[in-house]
Amino acid sequence: MAIASYATAAVAITLVVARPRVGGRRLSPALSALGAAAVLGALEVIGLDTVREAARDLWQPFLTLASIMIMTYTATELGVLELWARRASRWAGTTRRAFSATFLLGVVTSTVLNNDAAILLLVPLVLAMVRRRYAEPARMAIPFAFAVFMAAGVAPFPVANPMNMVVAGFAGIGFNHYAAVMLPVALCVWLASFALLSFWFRAELATPIRAPTALPLELTRPRLAVMAILGLVLVAYALVAYLGGPLWVVAASGALLTAAAARTAGRPVLPLVVRGVSWQTLAFLAGVILLALGLKNQGLVGDLAGLYARTSATGIGILSAAGSALLNNHPMAYLNMLALADAGRDTACFLAALIGGDLGPRLLPIGSLAGLLWFERLHREGVEVSLATFVKVGAFVALPSLAAALAVLALLS
Repeated sequence: MAIASYATAAVAITLVVARPRVGGRRLSPALSALGAAAVLGALEVIGLDTVREAARDLWQPFLTLASIMIMTYTATELGVLELWARRASRWAGTTRRAFSATFLLGVVTSTVLNNDAAILLLVPLVLAMVRRRYAEPARMAIPFAFAVFMAAGVAPFPVANPMNMVVAGFAGIGFNHYAAVMLPVALCVWLASFALLSFWFRAELATPIRAPTALPLELTRPRLAVMAILGLVLVAYALVAYLGGPLWVVAASGALLTAAAARTAGRPVLPLVVRGVSWQTLAFLAGVILLALGLKNQGLVGDLAGLYARTSATGIGILSAAGSALLNNHPMAYLNMLALADAGRDTACFLAALIGGDLGPRLLPIGSLAGLLWFERLHREGVEVSLATFVKVGAFVALPSLAAALAVLALLS
């Protein structure tokens, strides 16, 4: 049974990466993950008890994530992100400044919303800017696309990454404690990533840039309201966490308030909920977590727990990065969460595992949903990045960033 379970996981990972065409359409990652979970159900590796366990652990993070998606979609529909991008574009008088603005916009978006939102929202905006302002847009699109992807490094707050939120809640790591440690780590990673990317693409960053052709969008009341709500939500996370309250209430309130702001601009609320929530993303997360629980039932968590009991926090971070790159950071994070609890490891080890889970996906596109979305969005926009290029740039940026992040964590622990 164990062999069948591991084979099922291997096939699911292969399907997520390859996304073969079935009936003229590409197989979605969600269907691959849920299909694998269904196979494990048929093999009686997972049952109703496993589903109930997953639902008990995940309903609050999933509700929080869905609320963040609604806020993200509302901000997009009202032009808040386009407003940010256009103003940043007008400030960018040189390619280096434009690259810096793109990276900074990626940092802000992935921090306030989440890393998947940063990919979905910023890639088309940045590529549109590249087409307007460069004579060779195909050549210049690649460094700017990598700037968006690499800006979403270590999540400084648990809400910036769905699985970080799940693991932090399970391990009892509060919002403020998490932020006190991971914000300095994230800052270190941002600086290292920006410097390394700037060096790698130094030839492209010397390219002249054209003057902007689009005027900035007007800062209307609904847009200003949404920006204020997003800022208040971020502050409320820290306050509510300090008081011991539930973070999902903050996120849900933010979703309701942004939807109300959109309503004043003439946007109906129901489409914001139906279209704003990425049901495919939630289904994919549910599928891979059930898959991880199935592997747990076959003894993988016990094996990991035995390994982690003999490994330092730095070693756990490195192993987590490798596992996330090969398996995907969502199931790896869930397995790590259970294994570290069984091994009785401390908070520093949980945070090291999360750091590895955040940075490991820079090595291979299968490593995260954000990586898969990045490739798909670029393909839709007519920009092709080879797997070899992704791996070379990813390794050049991720490996030093991982070393620096784990060093900072060791100093703070």
